Parts: sequence; structure tokens; C-alpha cells
Amino acid sequence: MGEKKTDNECERNEIVRELIDDFAEQIKRLAYTYVKNWAVADDITQEVFISCFKNIGHFRGESSYKTWLFKITVNRCKDYLKSKWFRSMVPFRGDEKVEVAAGLDAGLIQKSEEENISLKVLDLPVKYREVIILFYYEDLSIQEIFNLTGIKVETIKTRLRRAKLQLRDMYEGVE
Repeated sequence: MGEKKTDNECERNEIVRELIDDFAEQIKRLAYTYVKNWAVADDITQEVFISCFKNIGHFRGESSYKTWLFKITVNRCKDYLKSKWFRSMVPFRGDEKVEVAAGLDAGLIQKSEEENISLKVLDLPVKYREVIILFYYEDLSIQEIFNLTGIKVETIKTRLRRAKLQLRDMYEGVE
């Protein structure tokens, strides 16, 4: 009996290791799009994989591992954004961009159209940013976004349309 449990634990450990190798960077980037802080995104990524390790035995296979991990990530991010601690820190978030930019080597910063668009995506409200990131950056279908977020398909389409309009307005406003 003990040997069987050890085999299950080894199998579970191996699956989680593979998931970390395959999805850790995507999870971290997704978390960052919500919280706009790399340190917090790191913490959320760790929490996601701890949760994955604890609950891998309950994974029913109704979705892909990627969708399951993204759902955990989105939920952790939303919990973080709703937390009392985060709301008390919001006034200081404006300084965060300055600190990050000041800490980067100027030689690493380049002005490309892709980077400008990415920065503008991060400036969108969360409800629009979420669908843009999942649809365009993570290549999820509208149905997969529905499965992940529970947001109605028509709402997803509307948010994508509105997000694109906002991005166009932001982009045209700069030039």
C-alpha cells in the first residue's frame, strides 16, 4: 500500500515539474498583466504551482493543464487585486513604473512598436486587458476564454472590440 502511494507521489511530482517547465513563464507574464508588478507576479506564480501540486490529484481533465493553470492564475490575481493590502497600496503604484524604469539598463530599453503596444495593453482597464492578453498573447479561443473566466461569449467579443478601439485611440493619441 505504501509503495503505491510513493508511485503516485513520484508521478504527481513529475507532472508538476513538467508543468512548471512548460508554463511558468506564461503564468508569470499573465499574472503581471493583472498586477503590474514583477515581484508580485513571481509570488502568484509560486502560489499557482503550490496549488497545482496540492490539487493535481483532483484535476479531472475537462480542460487542458494550461487552461486549468490559467484559471488558477486569474483567480489568484483577482484575489490579490481585491485584497485590503493591495487597495491600501494603490496610491503608490504610479511611482512603481518610475522605479522599474530607473533600475533598468538604458541600453536594454528600445522603442519598438511591439513594446509600445504591449505597454498600452497594460494601461487598459483589467476587464479589457484580460481578454486581449488571453486572446492575442496566449492564443486562447473565445470559447477557451469563456471556460477560463466564465465571462459570456458575447461579453468577451464586446470587450475585445472595445479594447481594440481603446488601443487604437491610445496609439493615435501618441503620434
